[in-house]
Amino acid sequence: MDLSVARKNFPNIFAKGKIGKHETMNRVKWAACCVSNFCNRDGSYSEREYARDRVIADMECGIVTNQGAYPDKLGLGKAYWTQVSINDDKFIPGLRNVSDIFHNTGGIAIQQILHAGRYGGIDLGYCIQPSAVEQTLKHFRPPREMTVDQIYETIQDHADAAVRAQKANFDGVEAASFMGYIMSCFLSPYTNRRTDEWGGSVEKRGKFMVEIVKAIKKACGEDFLVSVRLNATELMEEYGGNTDDECIVLMEMAEAAGVDLISIVIGWHESRRGALGRDVPYDNWVPLAANAKKRIKKVPLSFGPRLADPRIAERAIGEGWIDFWEICRPGLSDPDILQKTAAGLVEEIKPCIGDLMCLSKLFANQPYICTLNPMLGHEMEPEYHITSAARKKKVIVVGGGIAGLECAVTASQRGHEVIVYEKKGKVGGQVLGAAREVKGGENLIELITYYENQLKKHNIKVYLNTEFTKKVCQDEWPDVVVVATGATIEKPAIPGADKPIVSMAFDVLEANPKVTGKKVVVIEGGKVGLITAEHFAAQGNPTWVITGDRRADTDVSTTFKWRHAAWVKEFGIKVLTEAKVAEINDDGVTVTNSKGETISLEADIIIIAGPRKSVQGLFTELEYLTDEVYLIGDSVLPRWMHTAVHEGYKVGVRI
Repeated sequence: MDLSVARKNFPNIFAKGKIGKHETMNRVKWAACCVSNFCNRDGSYSEREYARDRVIADMECGIVTNQGAYPDKLGLGKAYWTQVSINDDKFIPGLRNVSDIFHNTGGIAIQQILHAGRYGGIDLGYCIQPSAVEQTLKHFRPPREMTVDQIYETIQDHADAAVRAQKANFDGVEAASFMGYIMSCFLSPYTNRRTDEWGGSVEKRGKFMVEIVKAIKKACGEDFLVSVRLNATELMEEYGGNTDDECIVLMEMAEAAGVDLISIVIGWHESRRGALGRDVPYDNWVPLAANAKKRIKKVPLSFGPRLADPRIAERAIGEGWIDFWEICRPGLSDPDILQKTAAGLVEEIKPCIGDLMCLSKLFANQPYICTLNPMLGHEMEPEYHITSAARKKKVIVVGGGIAGLECAVTASQRGHEVIVYEKKGKVGGQVLGAAREVKGGENLIELITYYENQLKKHNIKVYLNTEFTKKVCQDEWPDVVVVATGATIEKPAIPGADKPIVSMAFDVLEANPKVTGKKVVVIEGGKVGLITAEHFAAQGNPTWVITGDRRADTDVSTTFKWRHAAWVKEFGIKVLTEAKVAEINDDGVTVTNSKGETISLEADIIIIAGPRKSVQGLFTELEYLTDEVYLIGDSVLPRWMHTAVHEGYKVGVRI
């Protein structure tokens, strides 16, 4: 990284910083990003995780936080099957390998201690917390109230873990107090209903945190760094959580206790409002950090929830709202984000679209993934790396959706001549329709813009409004054809489906109509049906969704199911499940419900939103017209954005 160029383009981000007695090479902190689930069941490190850590180190963040390790021997703090452990000296050599990796590129190395509390005990079948408050998310374990002895044991576990981190050459530790983990369980009146010295007033609820900070400082010395992650808002109002002002009071208590850094976070796992998805604007939470900074003067604040745009981060640091830009998911999406920022190439950053597959997979106890970064978790595997092709080939990609675009860009980076054929007038495929998502759709437009910039950068020829046929293939004579023709929605065999009142969801969403006061019926749910219904309902149109499935969100990812449920409620959408449309007429539909009853619904607009069907015809036609032919994305089977991107990449990297 050329610091002279970096400091000219983004002088605040790349200015030196200060934490404790340490000087940082820039104002960027790598967040722990919870855990990766790349490690071993016994809490030890894997080569897969070390490879990932080298990528993190190469980002060249001034402060680098290692993923959260549970500190207790019983495993009450363990939240994920392959979460790393710091509960025994036997883990010190593995931890030292990580600190060495982080130090090699100049970072201040911090080890996060993550006792999951309310979300822990994954191998035990129960969890502990200050009070036995029932779980709202039923996949977590039933709670048991902590005894006073357990409270002191847990404080000591944190201090012992910090000593091990110190022996592993880390410069400090970070206590995780957010998202419903153990420390936040003490801080919140929702989960702390104790009447002894550990509960009651905000000062008593904060005692557990204060004692942990003091215990670590006593065990490791005043110069050993201690960071605490604290909520600026819990988004737990309906449960009786802390107010935003109480959150700042707790920060003041941490400051007085002697912490060296406060990392500001947003929300709990149980929050009914999103904190990190694309429905949240990049700058949405910045005012909360700025408000905290008015009262926290002695220690620096790091902040990064949903803050994926370096231009906003630059201003936030420059205005004195925060001291460090904390990066997590934007660095998963594009590990070169800092290098591109330093070079002034912000338009080349692969954007974090807030798809939250990272969390969806993690909550299923799988290694986390990123929708847009197929390399994540595969850094040690040579076949995932882009290398120069042994032989330059002429590669034609048929279809300008994200599967095809990812494949085209990747193949071009290998040195191939790449041409994209798209029968419509714009690239983007189904994402153009998905971008009508009622909250956050603009992130998907940003993704399409990213790919358009990449096509230009790599001199990839694009033919728009041009259908690729057998004859075109014979004329072009390619070495490789990648069929990325996606999926379509065909009109169902319903009487009246050809009436003028009927439209197809993809066509409607791309057209982006502005309609008010019309009665709308959407036939079929899923992602397409819900996005369509929400688009119309948000404009004030009474809207129904009719589906034969038991739920309307059958193909929606875990972290977006509740979002769509909230939007359905917010916009007054009526959903009829396990129902079949028997007939479409000029002024509505006739529906048979699960009880066999006939219902008539009036409609001015009827939209067919499913089922999606793969477009595969070209694949078989090309068998004897080209040396290699591949099928990727929804043209294999209609699925999700992450499968489209990952398949496009994996084919592009092997051609």
